[in-house]
Amino acid sequence: MPQTLTPSATQLDGVSRCSRYAFGPNRLHLCGPDANQEVLAYIGEGAVDLGLTHILRGFATLYPYLDQIARSNNIRDPFDARVVEAYWLGNTLLETIPARTFFQHLRDTLDLKRKYGAKQFDQLAQKIPQGRMHHSFHVMNAYKRTGHDAKLHTLESMDSCRVSWGKVTEVVGPKVTALRRPLELNGHQLQLGQEAISHVTRRLDNDFALDDLAPGDLVTMHWNVICETVTPEQVKHLWAYTEQAIRLSNTT
Repeated sequence: MPQTLTPSATQLDGVSRCSRYAFGPNRLHLCGPDANQEVLAYIGEGAVDLGLTHILRGFATLYPYLDQIARSNNIRDPFDARVVEAYWLGNTLLETIPARTFFQHLRDTLDLKRKYGAKQFDQLAQKIPQGRMHHSFHVMNAYKRTGHDAKLHTLESMDSCRVSWGKVTEVVGPKVTALRRPLELNGHQLQLGQEAISHVTRRLDNDFALDDLAPGDLVTMHWNVICETVTPEQVKHLWAYTEQAIRLSNTT
């Protein structure tokens, strides 16, 4: 089992939180190294060590985003909790990153111009001045997946891939019911629909971080996996960056 080191509280929180968001697509073999069982063990143990950090560095889209957000804000550790929160939920770190830096990140670091072709990349590039380096921007506007399954997103996969939020209404053992706003099409335009019931199964019986989950709690979800409980302020940020990504998506 993973051996726990004694990193700073910020590092511990950042790496642990990032693994929870990365677990969903990794479980489905969509993103990251073939290390799902290892990630599962780390989450179950609540452990963090250099092995978990090494696994997360192997996510070819996730890690470059964290690295760029950190460097743009003069933060040494890409897994600093502030950086992890900026990418998955959104915070003020995203507001300091110049559009030119974001452009170079997509064109050069992720190599999207070559992968997508000049025409599609140019459409994406036109949105960069109004966009931010948030997970939802990439999901909604880089229509082709950038993990192991390089297919075009469907509405269903886009809704699963974005980080969504919901309010827990019922907890029965591993079964959790929450009210969540799904991604919908209105004609040819994306939008968040009205709250609807969503059923999620918690990953682990010994996942102590979610052991006290109760009705009324706010949670985030990624690929039908509950990631963590969050505050109303964090939901406000996630909602705002998600809506921004949707608006930009609807321009093309």
